[in-house]
Amino acid sequence: MHIEPGVVDGAKLALSYATAALSFGLVGKMVVDDIKSKATPIGLAGRALMTTALVFSFFEVLPHHPVGVSEVHLILGSTLFLIFGAGAASIGLALGLLLQGLFFAPFDLPQYGMNVTTLIVPLFAISQLAARIIPQKKAYVDVGYRDALALSTAYQGGIVAWVAFWALYGHGFSAESLSSIATFGAAYMTVILIEPLVDLAVLAAAKSWRKATDNGLFNGRLHHAAV
Repeated sequence: MHIEPGVVDGAKLALSYATAALSFGLVGKMVVDDIKSKATPIGLAGRALMTTALVFSFFEVLPHHPVGVSEVHLILGSTLFLIFGAGAASIGLALGLLLQGLFFAPFDLPQYGMNVTTLIVPLFAISQLAARIIPQKKAYVDVGYRDALALSTAYQGGIVAWVAFWALYGHGFSAESLSSIATFGAAYMTVILIEPLVDLAVLAAAKSWRKATDNGLFNGRLHHAAV
């Protein structure tokens, strides 16, 4: 999902600063919502550290390949959301991406605004989707394949949509741009075949290890209903 250098440059970068500001606003809202749902500041900080470390490792350790207009990454956004909550997941995505740029890919820093938007806005979208499709009386460890698939599809679809937007914004509606976007989109959506299975495997592990995962370092909805 990394926007490559040169895709958007010059004066057009101003839009990425605006969307990044919007994204940070959404991060703030998700953090506030987590605290309102009885997450303690200390627990939220611990979860944020964990998600930051995980996101950084996802970018650097898990396989990633350039395809079409961008790169295909296994980011596991829906997994982070279910296990750690939207607030901690959003902080982890923003900070993990920043650390990866600072230490390993400084050439990506001018694109940080675009890349953080591409990660955060779909996360906010699935947090709203989860509130609609997962009953409040259901703990996340009891989420089934259909709901996990819906969340993963929404998250990955959001990433593809934002990458397509940035590519078209930067290079216009040329045949080359459209072909490159289509190639990337087709490759990226294969992640949907993997991520729901990862979600269910991680949730099953959390359910089995309840004594270790029913605490402030994990999402309160993981083991408990919302009402």
